[in-house]
Amino acid sequence: MDIKILIADDHSIAREGLKALLEKEKNMVVVAEAKNGREAVRLAIEAKPDIIIMDINMPELNGIEATRQIIAETPQAKVIALSMYSDRRYISRMLKVGVAAYLLKNNASEELVTAIRAVLKNQGYLSHKVANVVIKDYSNRLGQCDESPLSRLTSREIEVLQLIAEGFSSGDIADRLCVSVKTISSNRRQLMDKLKTDSIAELTKISIREGLISLDD
Repeated sequence: MDIKILIADDHSIAREGLKALLEKEKNMVVVAEAKNGREAVRLAIEAKPDIIIMDINMPELNGIEATRQIIAETPQAKVIALSMYSDRRYISRMLKVGVAAYLLKNNASEELVTAIRAVLKNQGYLSHKVANVVIKDYSNRLGQCDESPLSRLTSREIEVLQLIAEGFSSGDIADRLCVSVKTISSNRRQLMDKLKTDSIAELTKISIREGLISLDD
């Protein structure tokens, strides 16, 4: 069965290039082309494509809002953002409205067919540069809103906490970390102060809850 594709881009040369690229594939057929976002919404409803390749900056209705409307009207369609922009704002807004993939135009010839086949299997797809932006943004957000009690601990304190939760004595921990028992005792006190507990059992519960150790181990 053919994969039906709608191309939405306000540049005719871009649409022609994408169509030529896609129709080299035996089972891919471009069923409609839109030169603005409003037309893309209408054609998506009429043509019922499997895949919609969506530019972001288009006249009358931008690709972000067009995608929002298309997914609301034809939720079975998979929208692939194809843009020249790798800016975090564009990427996050397109991902938020529900695109299945985000590619950069300068990588289209290498990645577009692969992305189409991936999203048809319900897999997401991001260009390498886009993925780096997403990972960096996600890491920054985690750093801003990390409410884990472990975020208050140093790397060494987390190491000691895990060993305590695994049942090692202060002497055993000192041997493993090549420090004195006095140092481990100090680490233990700091852990209890920071985690607001005076119980080894509670330290163990925190370790399990935060994924440092598993009951299955």
